[in-house]
Amino acid sequence: MSESIPLDAIDQRILAALQRDARLSFEQLAERVGLSSSAVLRRVRRLEGDGVICGYSALVAPERVGLGLSAYINVRLEKHGATQRQSPSDQFRAAVQGWAEVVDCVALAGEMDYLLRVQVRDMAHFAAFIRDTLLRHAAVQDCKTSFVLERVKGRGG
Repeated sequence: MSESIPLDAIDQRILAALQRDARLSFEQLAERVGLSSSAVLRRVRRLEGDGVICGYSALVAPERVGLGLSAYINVRLEKHGATQRQSPSDQFRAAVQGWAEVVDCVALAGEMDYLLRVQVRDMAHFAAFIRDTLLRHAAVQDCKTSFVLERVKGRGG
């Protein structure tokens, strides 16, 4: 596990402001946190270099691009056999990288092995993904799905 990076109150304010709006100029960011723009630039570059800020991205409204159905799928894999060259987990991790419907995948401790967040057009698209992709994967033993009714709190810090 990587070591924790100490953050002072100004670093925390910088991060909070960037999480709200990553398109702020350094001048705007400096004004919000009470530093000069050059001091803010140095701090942001340090936070990037230390891996605290690991990227910037545009948040896309899935329904506005034709992906109106969200679901979470709990996936259980078969157990690893001694005769297999690659573990079921390694096979699954490699495969999930190529599945466009999967927007997040996390490994779990507990009853299920992985949790997928999928974004699809509609129920027909979802059914095709489950039937033709997920359940056809050799390592997948079982899955359980929950559909998103409403996003109560979204991505944030």
